[in-house]
Amino acid sequence: MPIQAPAPVPVPTPVPPKRHAIACAAYAEFLAGGYSAASVDAIATRAGVSKPTVYKHFGSKEQLFLEVVGGVLDAACAELEPCPATLAAAPDLRAALVEVQYRWARRLVSAELMSLRRLVIGEAERFPQLGRLWYQRSRAAIDTPLVAAVEGLCATGRLVVPDAELAVRQLVALTVSVPQLAQTFDTGRAPAEAELRAVVAGGVEVFLARYGAEGACGAP
Repeated sequence: MPIQAPAPVPVPTPVPPKRHAIACAAYAEFLAGGYSAASVDAIATRAGVSKPTVYKHFGSKEQLFLEVVGGVLDAACAELEPCPATLAAAPDLRAALVEVQYRWARRLVSAELMSLRRLVIGEAERFPQLGRLWYQRSRAAIDTPLVAAVEGLCATGRLVVPDAELAVRQLVALTVSVPQLAQTFDTGRAPAEAELRAVVAGGVEVFLARYGAEGACGAP
């Protein structure tokens, strides 16, 4: 019977110290060599606990992997700021869109999240539920707030968008996904701030050329 991805539940406060130590040790081991190479013995040694203690807290190596990676992903997505209010009140929509998408792109190409992304991709065949979890969490953090913002901007006449969800997917693809995809496979060089901002600004320009209402997007 396949292991199911854990449902998002409130994290106990405070987290038991041994459980926290095991989670941190497991994440380090999983990042270092992937799921297969990480042994429960190595995780226990790194955490300073016994092997039975690992199983007592997490049940199995599979469940440990899912809970730890899913928890890191949830925490990372929670750090992405919602944008509807920021965009709705912006006097210069172009500049505001660039800033919102740039902040998201910079976070998503950080070393921490790129390592997590590569780990999930590498284990997606073994744990397809983890791939779905990544997709669902990232879409909820990025796409859903943007759809609400785009719909609001359409209501005030600043954008003309027939399909807000499609438009948002296109905007994310043009801005966030471009550097994220490159960084997933080109591990030797992180994009410079100016390079990243230029990619995002170019994507926003394409988006507004298609959907921007005339005279409603600020200075070119």
